[in-house]
Amino acid sequence: MSISGKTSRGHFFEDFYVGQVLRHGTPRTITDGDTALYTALFGSRFAVQSADSFANAVGYPQAPIDDLLVFHMVFGKTVPDVSLNAVANLGYAEGRFLLPLYPGDTVVAVSEVIGVKQNSNGKTGIVYVRTVGYRQDGEKALEYVRWVMVPKRDPQATCGPDHVPPLDTVVAVEELGDAVPHIHQSGWDEAQSGSRFRYDHYEIGEKIDHVDGMTVEEAEHQLATRLFQNTAKVHFNQHLAQNTPHGRRLIYGGHVMSLARSLSFNGLSNAFHVAAINGGRHVAPLFAGDTVYAWSEVLDKRELLERDDVGALRLRTVATKDRPCHDFPWKSDAGDYEAGVLLDLDYWVVLPH
Repeated sequence: MSISGKTSRGHFFEDFYVGQVLRHGTPRTITDGDTALYTALFGSRFAVQSADSFANAVGYPQAPIDDLLVFHMVFGKTVPDVSLNAVANLGYAEGRFLLPLYPGDTVVAVSEVIGVKQNSNGKTGIVYVRTVGYRQDGEKALEYVRWVMVPKRDPQATCGPDHVPPLDTVVAVEELGDAVPHIHQSGWDEAQSGSRFRYDHYEIGEKIDHVDGMTVEEAEHQLATRLFQNTAKVHFNQHLAQNTPHGRRLIYGGHVMSLARSLSFNGLSNAFHVAAINGGRHVAPLFAGDTVYAWSEVLDKRELLERDDVGALRLRTVATKDRPCHDFPWKSDAGDYEAGVLLDLDYWVVLPH
C-alpha cells in the first residue's frame, strides 16, 4: 500500500528553532454548551461565571466564560504543532488573562518558539513557546509561556544551539487590572456568591485547606480533553500508552488545574477571576481512579493600580492525589516534592473589597 504524505505525525525536537512562528489550525467558538459541559466535568461554582443575573449586578454584560476554559481552548489549539509527541508538559510562566470572553466569542492561537535545549541523553529536548490566544476581532485574550519535553525523531540528528529564555517569576500586579471590569460592590450578594470573605479578610501566609476531593473517571478526563480539542497521544491512545513506563493513558495536566481551581471555591468563593499565572509545574501524573485534593497559601496581596473595587491575591495552590491536604508535608526538608503531589501552581486571583 502506498502511503500518502498528506497526514502529519507532529513535530519532533529537531523540527523546532528559536524564532519559529506556529499558526495553529481550527478556530474555536466557545458556546453555552461548552460552558455547561465544563461545569459538568469540573463542578466550578464561582457566581460571576455561573449566573447572568449575578454578573449583571456586579458590572458584566453577562456571565463570562471561565478563565481556565479559555486557557484550555487556546492550549488545545497548540497541541498538534507543539506537543502532539510530547513526553511531558513541564511548566508555565508569564500567563496573562487580558480580557473577558463571552459565549459566542471565537479564539485562535499563534505560538512562537522562544527557546530550545537538548537533554543530556540526546534523545529528547525542551521546547519553550509563547502562545497568544486572539479573539475574533484580533484582540489578545490570553498569552502564556510553557515548556514541554519532546522526543527527537532521530537521536543522531544535529540540533541548533541551546537557548533557555529568561522568564519573569511573577506577573507584575500593575498588569492585572485592565482585564477586569469595574465591579459594582453594591451588587455583590455574599449569600449568592457563597461567602462573606472578601479581599480584606485574607492575610499573607494564610493556608486554606479546600477540604473536598474529586475522584477522576476515565470517561471524564477523555471527554474534557476532547472538548478542548487536545490531541496529545498520551491521553487517548492506549496502544501507545501501554508501552510507556506507566502503561496507562495520562490525564491532561490542565485537568488537574481545573479540578484544583474548582475545589478552591471552598475557602475562596469570592476569588472570581484568575488574572495571571506566575508559574506552574505538573509534578506527577494523574490517572483515572485517583482522587484529587487541594490547598492554597496566600503568598502576597496587592491593591490594583487606580482601583478601589477589587484587590489581588497571589496564591500557591497545591493539588495532591489520594491524600487529603490537612497537615500534608508537600515538600521534604531538602525541598523535594513528596509523593502524591500533582500540581504546584502560582497565580493571581481577583476578589472584591
